[in-house]
Amino acid sequence: MPREWVIHEYNGWQGLDLIEAPLPEPRPGQVRLKIEAFSLNWGDMDLMLDRYSFSFPSFPARIGMEAAGVVDALGEGVTGIEIGDHVGTLPYFYDNDGTSADYACVDARYLAPTPQGLSPVEAASIWMQFMTAYFPVMELAKAGPGTSMLVTAATGTAGNAALNIGRLTGANMIGTTRDPANVDYLIESGASHVIVTSEETDIAAEIRRLTNGQGVDAVFDPVGAGMIHRYSPALARDAQIFFYGTLDGVFPTLPFVDMFQANATFKPYSLFNYVEDDAARARGVDFVTKALANGVLSPRIDRVYPMEGYREAWAYLSLPRDSHGKVVIETAKQ
Repeated sequence: MPREWVIHEYNGWQGLDLIEAPLPEPRPGQVRLKIEAFSLNWGDMDLMLDRYSFSFPSFPARIGMEAAGVVDALGEGVTGIEIGDHVGTLPYFYDNDGTSADYACVDARYLAPTPQGLSPVEAASIWMQFMTAYFPVMELAKAGPGTSMLVTAATGTAGNAALNIGRLTGANMIGTTRDPANVDYLIESGASHVIVTSEETDIAAEIRRLTNGQGVDAVFDPVGAGMIHRYSPALARDAQIFFYGTLDGVFPTLPFVDMFQANATFKPYSLFNYVEDDAARARGVDFVTKALANGVLSPRIDRVYPMEGYREAWAYLSLPRDSHGKVVIETAKQ
């Protein structure tokens, strides 16, 4: 029988169980996907602790928002997709029906064709990181020559994707990391400059130096309360802060004085809202697909685990890492 990983309460990855389940049947508008690989994302971690942007309607619940596989069945009304197509899931509000399974039924609009040349493991790693970064960098901040963007926690997959994409625009991309060992990796990824936050006591002064006194026009920040006040004195006029996570576990209090002086805006950002918009979703998919085809973006995989190793993979992801990239589960060949 097909297998799926579920939780029975909000107790984190330690509470995950691998169980057998009936083969799901697609509802109208859905596609059944035979999953070949699925990725771990920090949003899944937060969801398992009930601190994400949505909650489970009931338990047991299946985790996961990013997978790749083969179309196995079509629900009523689905067009433009054929059985046998290789597709990946875009991040979406998936309620209880995540992708940590051998099979999943997904609304057809949340699927994108797998770009040519990618393995299932690679295809399961691309949409969350690159789509998350695309909208703030390209459409909202409109990064380009003469603009500066700060990317905090830049070794994370979304932050690193922002550096990758920002480099394509010619913007001055400033990445932060706590570990000096990550500097070369961030420069290779597209950072114009790197600030090591464990060594730099005055981050705002360093930002002003790196921007010739102008400050940053945009910030892509998943950290939380522990970072915003360290960079806010270096916001440029009309700067935008795109806040998309709380790695330190605490929502920030806003630096109103600095924001008043810069006429800055604070924007809580979630990719889900752009995936829900048909036109925006199409623009993001088109950009990522073309960038992968042209070789200017590429997936980076850290580790691959078998289906049975999902908890082990979460344990690995939860610890400090010396390597970088996505952690992916490859389901057994069936």
